[in-house]
Amino acid sequence: MATKWGIFSAGKISNDFVVALQTLPAQDHQVVGLAARDFNRAKEFAQSHGILKVYNSYEELASDPDIDVIYIGAIHPVHKNLGLMCMEKGKNVLCEKPLAMNLAEVKELISAARNHNVFLMEVFTILAFWSRFFPVYEQIRSLLNQKALGEVKVVQAEFGVNLLHIPRAVDKELGGGALLDIGCYCVQFALMAFSGEKPESITARGYLHETGVDETVTIILQYSGKRQAILTSTLVTQMPNRAVICGTKGMVQIPSFMWSPTTIIVNGEETKYPLPPTTKHLNFWNSTGLSYEAEHVRQCLLKGLKESPVMSLAESELLASIMEEVHIQLGIYKNKT
Repeated sequence: MATKWGIFSAGKISNDFVVALQTLPAQDHQVVGLAARDFNRAKEFAQSHGILKVYNSYEELASDPDIDVIYIGAIHPVHKNLGLMCMEKGKNVLCEKPLAMNLAEVKELISAARNHNVFLMEVFTILAFWSRFFPVYEQIRSLLNQKALGEVKVVQAEFGVNLLHIPRAVDKELGGGALLDIGCYCVQFALMAFSGEKPESITARGYLHETGVDETVTIILQYSGKRQAILTSTLVTQMPNRAVICGTKGMVQIPSFMWSPTTIIVNGEETKYPLPPTTKHLNFWNSTGLSYEAEHVRQCLLKGLKESPVMSLAESELLASIMEEVHIQLGIYKNKT
């Protein structure tokens, strides 16, 4: 039986998620319907993707008993309220990154998921971050689990794209800023490399945009045993966008697009993983890779799981706590927890 999806929002990332779903077998994944703030835009979106049902409101979609799981692709500030509404109606949720605007909101969502006994995952991977479900990341986790790299000592990750021309990217009230928008992928990479361990210390330095959000930030996570992660993100300029894990026995490199990779280099040996093909329009790099996390969600639901073993709710909470500490150090937000 197919996993039946409901889609919240008719924006660019929702477009790419639906296109990615359509690369998967139709007997496994079905988009039942869509809801968005603008009903006319929702109708146009549905027509372009062959979605038969358009709802008058998010609440109407969440109330449909025919839907198994809801993908929330709406803007950052509404993630918490939409997620809570879905879970209160007994719906499983796959929420775009960031799961919420701060640590307190993340804790509220996690508590609701457990109270209502529903599945919740962050697309942070999905970006779960969707990144976690790419074959490249699966290979990295396998190497880490096998201790093939020895003890991980140094992790480096960077994500930089010029986004200053996009109003939402520098709007504080809409969750703009380098860290929430793109730097979160670097933080999740470090957490994966260090197996979800909490760092002993967090140091952040950066520059703020005139709107008050971080436009460039570098984070150093210090771990016991003289282990370290150095993470840089910026909205100001294009970076190589690489990631590296260096251990006592070897090294893994993602040469580019560290958040949606198709190439991995292990001790100098390169392996490529082609993406699922599509002829449809995509807004973001390698977006058909969203299909990997969608299939992961299906497998979790079939097994009756309430959270992902690959991107646990505890790790989402740790991620949120690190990002909140960075924001505090940069002077963007006060401690909200």
